[in-house]
Amino acid sequence: MRQITRHTFLYTEMVTTGAILHGDKARFLDFSEAEHPVALQLGGSEPADLAACARLAQQWGYDEVNINVGCPSERVQSGAFGACLMEEPQLVADCVKAMRDAVSIPVTVKHRIGINEVEHYEYLRDFVGTVADAGCEVFIAHARNAILKGLSPKENREVPPLKYHYVHRLKRDFPQLEIIINGGLDNWQAVDEQLQHVDGVMIGRMAYHDPYQFAEVDARYYGDEQAVASRAEVARALMPYIAERMAAGRSQPKHIVRHVLGLFQGRPGARNWRRMLSDSKVLNGAGPELIEAALAEVEPVVA
Repeated sequence: MRQITRHTFLYTEMVTTGAILHGDKARFLDFSEAEHPVALQLGGSEPADLAACARLAQQWGYDEVNINVGCPSERVQSGAFGACLMEEPQLVADCVKAMRDAVSIPVTVKHRIGINEVEHYEYLRDFVGTVADAGCEVFIAHARNAILKGLSPKENREVPPLKYHYVHRLKRDFPQLEIIINGGLDNWQAVDEQLQHVDGVMIGRMAYHDPYQFAEVDARYYGDEQAVASRAEVARALMPYIAERMAAGRSQPKHIVRHVLGLFQGRPGARNWRRMLSDSKVLNGAGPELIEAALAEVEPVVA
């Protein structure tokens, strides 16, 4: 993504506090300097553990640490964190306070607008108000309820209805807070409409499945008219990164290229690109040259 947009703020996947504190810290925390600005997104519910992970995030050089109070998966619920924490706003506030006391980088919260059958706006307002009292100034609201039983995480991103107006109202009620909206936004016209009501937009699925759409973001939103790399140039820029990760014994090409399957989304040759980078026979024993081989399947279209 950083080859495509220099300014968009990037977030890691959610990493649990237990994985960081009791596992291979470098595996979960290492990132390339090129990725700034970037935030570490944490899952957890113990203030002391979250504070310890926030310290590590700052030590590792992250620009922000975010606590996820929106993930609805049953695996996360069994650990008593994620979206189920919306039922415990004071605990979330305690977590935020502990993290803020531990670090000087921003501590932010990502959340849903409600859980299960709770549909009224006041639930969301009271949650945000309680957490804001602990010092949180940035809230990233996925404008859907989280259904904790009966829906998969994928269904939870699609089935509960979007209620953008709840998030807009949140901004009106808390004008001093930075309110960022998330959910179902897959084109820049829709983003422009949201920016009439809130301070920012978080995009998940479009960024992953069609990342090159972000090629126009720097000029559109940040006033940066610098030339953007072509899709092929973006792909080739991964080659030294793959070599570096392989040399460090941290990653194989298959772990990296699976995240760029959407680079040619909607373009001639996209199917060939995906096929090459998904073929286990091709991936087995491959090195950085895999990128050139895959590009050969889509060029001269993208040359």
